[in-house]
Amino acid sequence: MTDESDTVRWCATMPVHHRLLRTTPEYALRRRRIEEDAERRRRIERARRREAVTIPVVVHVVWNADEENVSDAQILSQLQVLNDDFNRANADVDTVPEPFRPLVAEARVRFRLAETDPQGAATTGVVRVRTDHTGFGPDDAVKSTATGGADAWPADRYLNVWVCRLTDGLLGYAQFPGGPAETDGVVVSYRAFGTTGTATAPFDGGRTTVHEVGHWLNLRHIWGDDGEGCAGSDFVTDTPNQAGPSSGVPRFPKVSCDNAPHGDLFVNFMDYSDDACTVMFTHGQAGRMDACLAGPRSSFAAASRPPEPVAEPEPAA
Repeated sequence: MTDESDTVRWCATMPVHHRLLRTTPEYALRRRRIEEDAERRRRIERARRREAVTIPVVVHVVWNADEENVSDAQILSQLQVLNDDFNRANADVDTVPEPFRPLVAEARVRFRLAETDPQGAATTGVVRVRTDHTGFGPDDAVKSTATGGADAWPADRYLNVWVCRLTDGLLGYAQFPGGPAETDGVVVSYRAFGTTGTATAPFDGGRTTVHEVGHWLNLRHIWGDDGEGCAGSDFVTDTPNQAGPSSGVPRFPKVSCDNAPHGDLFVNFMDYSDDACTVMFTHGQAGRMDACLAGPRSSFAAASRPPEPVAEPEPAA
């Protein structure tokens, strides 16, 4: 296997999705129900969620060479990017081409490192595991101690993020909601994680993790994963039809699939453009994440709600 590429983004979420469809019958059933629910919610046009959902994160750093053992500062830089990008607080959002600016949305999702572990003990939210493996692929080996990685924490309480050396040009991958709990979460190359340390241009802006967490919240690639065709769909109505992934830093307008005059939404986090170029989610994508947090990942929304006030007992007569 070859080592990582620093120039072309490759996400293996869809190959993982297709593998689970082939091998796990209950996954196919759950995915169908999740998509039916997401479409139902879109059609009835429910009001956008106003309150933020806070998601506890555990970062599993699985390392062999010393450089793969990313620092706490690098981890915190990635958390900052997640919080900025999912809440329309990123400084570079003003680079969105003018015709697309009305589409820019705030997802109202916040991320923090976990403060308690599954047993209730205090934690930093960072797990460090030294491995004999010199690299991992999209086969989920990094997600189990039995195969040289680190076991997931409960998927209904934590977003599991594995950071490791990935092979064959892979920058990251995620598991859509509905998959097995023991492999639920996202995997990111240590060279595409955060904005400091080992993060390497052109993927040194933390946007690979933003992209993969978008998948974890049920977003698809913006071009619909039909190769270079124009028949695929990301199940979002306000993203233009697009022929295949973008790369590098395209010039506006980048036209495909008869989507002139404005062309492809190559500045979207769910495209493959460089980190310096991907800067936004759309309202339709935010609505789809809302549906995910009201459906298959509702445990996080429930945990974010303040406790109901306890009624004072009536005084005795």
